Amino acid sequence: MTFELRRNASPIPVLAPRRGDVFPAALLALTVLLQWFAPLTAPALRYDRTAVAAGEVWRLVTGNLVHLNWPHLALNLAGLVLIWVLFARGWSLRLWCGAFLAGALAVGAGLFLFDPRLQWYVGLSGVLHALFAVGVLVEPGFRPWERALLLAALAAKIAWEQVVGPTPGVAALIDGAVVVQAHLYGALGGLAFGTAVRAARPGATR
Repeated sequence: MTFELRRNASPIPVLAPRRGDVFPAALLALTVLLQWFAPLTAPALRYDRTAVAAGEVWRLVTGNLVHLNWPHLALNLAGLVLIWVLFARGWSLRLWCGAFLAGALAVGAGLFLFDPRLQWYVGLSGVLHALFAVGVLVEPGFRPWERALLLAALAAKIAWEQVVGPTPGVAALIDGAVVVQAHLYGALGGLAFGTAVRAARPGATR
């Protein structure tokens, strides 16, 4: 993986703002704003199985934007910033939007289709798994063995969660249950989207 700018670019610091950074910055600001008004926003935007079945299909996406509480939001935003810095500094706005929507829809649709007993869900963690998968697949600086190792680590984490349960301590930290199925669906959505990007534009992140 490389964090260098283009060779013909001027010597700008590696963390200088880029056009694609608008999306994660806006996502961070939006989720903070929604949490600030959580008593109003959470019931209106969370994934709610009954409401989705009644036609409120936007909740399949917006449920990923609201959170249980501030610790829940802080944990997810830390993951967003980490992915932003490690994988996505060169992403275009279009790639950010596509990766986010692929992950959010995969989470929402997956929960609705395959987890009928789950009545509601909030949080960005499923989308973060999608963004991680997309980053591993489209980052041109990875060697094949590095890409394979990171994908194996993602698969191992998800397999552990499906068999054993969530990472110890997370449920206590966010004061709520961890819906590990969302991680699975998000990762699958990210893998599908990342694979499509690689097939359409090999080595491109723009």
